[in-house]
Amino acid sequence: MAHRQLTLTHGRIFPLTRETIAARLAAPAPAPEAHDLHIIALKEGTPVTEAAVLVPLVNRDGRVQVLFTQRTVHLDDHAGQISFPGGRVEAGDASREETALREAGEEIGLERGEVALLGRLPDYDMPSGFRITPVVGWIEPPLALRPDPLEVADIFEAPLEHFLDARNYQRREYRFRGRHRHYMAIPFEGRYIWGATAGMLFALCRALRN
Repeated sequence: MAHRQLTLTHGRIFPLTRETIAARLAAPAPAPEAHDLHIIALKEGTPVTEAAVLVPLVNRDGRVQVLFTQRTVHLDDHAGQISFPGGRVEAGDASREETALREAGEEIGLERGEVALLGRLPDYDMPSGFRITPVVGWIEPPLALRPDPLEVADIFEAPLEHFLDARNYQRREYRFRGRHRHYMAIPFEGRYIWGATAGMLFALCRALRN
């Protein structure tokens, strides 16, 4: 397996507040670049399944933390992986924001009234056909989370600044069934964030840095 660090435009660092983050998310998304691994083109004819996740930003005494879940190892899909709370859109969901909030409530017991929505990131397409809308939310402690033991093995936080540093992003590759496959990864204190979650974090990084 090989890896290299990804390059990223270094924009001006600004105060990470609820208002400044919302303003950056409201601006047009940066244009994609040739090496972007967080943008996947679905093969023509692939059925699309709409989904949404909540990207929770927690204000810890002025230091913004990103909240993650680690999935249980017995799940059929993405077992053991680090992810954001979320899932597929259901018929009763009025919006992608509604999907993200509903799923966060089901998975980690996060109440809707505890989340102030800041905006969206660009949709993230997966080769399996899932089209995920990342919804960014702002949370003020205290929190009394209740993870679903069937889906969530752990909940942890990491500083948002870690994901605004281009040096922490890695492009990795491996051979599978005779083909080179590429993906993005972000190691953090012994944990391994990769795949769709890393791709969405990279999109957040670009939105806040550009």
